Amino acid sequence: MTRSVISVPACSPVHKGVGLCLSMLLVGTGLAHAAPNFPISAQQREAAQKVASAGVALSELAPNAPDSHTVKAGDTLWGISGLFLKSPWRWPELWGMNLDQIRNPHLIYPGQIVYLDTSDGRARLRLGQAVDGGVVKLSPKVRSSTLATSAITSIPFNLIEPFLNEAVILDANTLDEAPRIVATREGRVLMARGDTAYVRGDLGKDTVFRIFRQAKALRDPTTKEILGYEAPYVGTAEFVRSGDRSRVDEKTPSAPVPDSFIVTSVRQDANVGDRLAPVTAREYGNYVPHAPEGDMVGQIASVYGEAVTAGQNQIVALNRGKGDGVERGHVLALWQDGKEIVDRTGASATRLKLPDERHGTLLVFQVFERMSYALILSVKDPVKPGDRFTQP
Repeated sequence: MTRSVISVPACSPVHKGVGLCLSMLLVGTGLAHAAPNFPISAQQREAAQKVASAGVALSELAPNAPDSHTVKAGDTLWGISGLFLKSPWRWPELWGMNLDQIRNPHLIYPGQIVYLDTSDGRARLRLGQAVDGGVVKLSPKVRSSTLATSAITSIPFNLIEPFLNEAVILDANTLDEAPRIVATREGRVLMARGDTAYVRGDLGKDTVFRIFRQAKALRDPTTKEILGYEAPYVGTAEFVRSGDRSRVDEKTPSAPVPDSFIVTSVRQDANVGDRLAPVTAREYGNYVPHAPEGDMVGQIASVYGEAVTAGQNQIVALNRGKGDGVERGHVLALWQDGKEIVDRTGASATRLKLPDERHGTLLVFQVFERMSYALILSVKDPVKPGDRFTQP
């Protein structure tokens, strides 16, 4: 279903993500509704307001910053910021370069044109279209949009969405007491989608569960202290019937009968001994990239999955969490330790350690008490446990 609305480039939020610009028009047409409550921190708004009054120094622009960019489907705030600025995570400055027009940085839509204005020696952005003489033309237009949210996101959400229910770190090995698969139909060793699993344990009132393999301990790379337990994700299963209801002859005493489940999806084959945990509600908040407010230093604790090293768009666990001030959306810099070499260019050989080199960026998307999960946004060399990260 689509709805045609009158809009101009200075956007305000409206019903279900349909972009209608200028709130006065919204009130006049009776279409004003609450915007999605995407987070904008006080720190981000303050950074934007500073830039709004002064613009950005030309030295802060990316070397090949374009004169304009037409927003298209698949664009993100991170990507657009990277076009214009040297550091993509400084998106609040991109927003602040035109705070008057971009009232909400989360409501920028495909088809809008971001135009770079450097006419007074400072950089500012305009939403509109460049015309002769360096003027930006802003005019109303009719735009048809689906009722689903069509504004661009901060980062490619599809990269982290599958992990929001799959990547789990537990403070203690609580899965030891969770319901468990004790047998399969026809004695199968492995279970795929559609297979029957027999389960024992306290199910509570839930009917849909995630299946996890036994949790493994995650240790701090330096201190070797256990920081949490990572449970490898297997798939999902749905309750079919209680074991008590499956008895044919209630008068005949027998051993306990397990509950019956159907495996509804698998990331890997399910086994006897796998544990069940209720499916939790997914949080579809906008993961706004921003830098930590203070210093932050830590290490990669593990690479998610079976890989030994990780590259771009893969997931890693960090040895810092909520208790250390880590937040969703934090952007962190990846560092590679400098190699030790022997300098033989002088009168005698001297052992040296080369400087550490920054070689990538992380975005934190899931935070636990003592650990976090992060997406590798960019990297030059493979990432491995023990590698360091800092604030950017």
